[in-house]
Amino acid sequence: MNYQSFLSIEHLRKVYQDGKVALHDFSWELGYGVFGLLGPNGAGKSTLLEILSLNLMPTSGRISWKGRDIEKYPNTFRRILGYLPQNYGFYPELKAMQILEYLGRLSGLHGKALHRRVDEVLEIVKLTEVCKRKIKGFSGGMLQRLAIAQSLLHQPEILVVDEPTTGLDPGERVAFRNLLFDLGHMCVVFLSTHIVKDVEFSCHLMTILYSGMQQYTGVPVDFVRRVEGRVYEIVIPFSGLEQFSKDHHVIAIHEDGQDVKVRYIVSEVRPGLPGSVPMKANLEDAYVDFIREQEEEEEHVPAG
Repeated sequence: MNYQSFLSIEHLRKVYQDGKVALHDFSWELGYGVFGLLGPNGAGKSTLLEILSLNLMPTSGRISWKGRDIEKYPNTFRRILGYLPQNYGFYPELKAMQILEYLGRLSGLHGKALHRRVDEVLEIVKLTEVCKRKIKGFSGGMLQRLAIAQSLLHQPEILVVDEPTTGLDPGERVAFRNLLFDLGHMCVVFLSTHIVKDVEFSCHLMTILYSGMQQYTGVPVDFVRRVEGRVYEIVIPFSGLEQFSKDHHVIAIHEDGQDVKVRYIVSEVRPGLPGSVPMKANLEDAYVDFIREQEEEEEHVPAG
């Protein structure tokens, strides 16, 4: 994997006309690979993606690609940028190949070069065998792969992906994460999501936004260490779940016959409750614990 920095985001700040600060001071250096952007709704993720896609101008700060300011060379940057939005529309009566050929022509491809590139992207996203089927019969995962295919037609060096696995079933989500990981060997993949497992299983590096501020940037496994030794699982009667949830920081709940299996985090490294089993921490544990801490801090900030 080539981690040479190509995309440089320096001290990005965005203040809207109503005075809301959507981004405070965001900086990140990215090379080839998959880079995860995590954060709750309202954290500033969409603002950052809009700026990165040249749909919104920052209040201050700079983004450069291989040393060239993208605001000064917007057309050059757009030629190497691929964007997969949350929502996209394909005409259902068209076949996958027809859609890609049409979009390829809009990208400036023609003749043999067009057909060769369409075949290439279909192979990359593993849709070759169904490329002559009408997309009205495609599953959610197949539609996502088709959307990735169209974003790859012009061979982008940066691929911005916004909430790509929302609505996919577990199998489709795993397949899509694997596809993003493979794409990270040929371009910079910038993945914005609120699904923690998408970051844990596909991203080389991650950053967390909260209230417009960059709270953590680094390797996912390093962030997990913040809750090591603090994650437990216990089986309790269903009747006691409500009180247990009030008294403890619950991460996940699973029915277990007449009982429930509860995954929870203690506030510091210490033994869990009697009957608890220590669990291996994961990124979701660490992220949920981090969000809880941020929310508790906000509750204790004096108003005004």
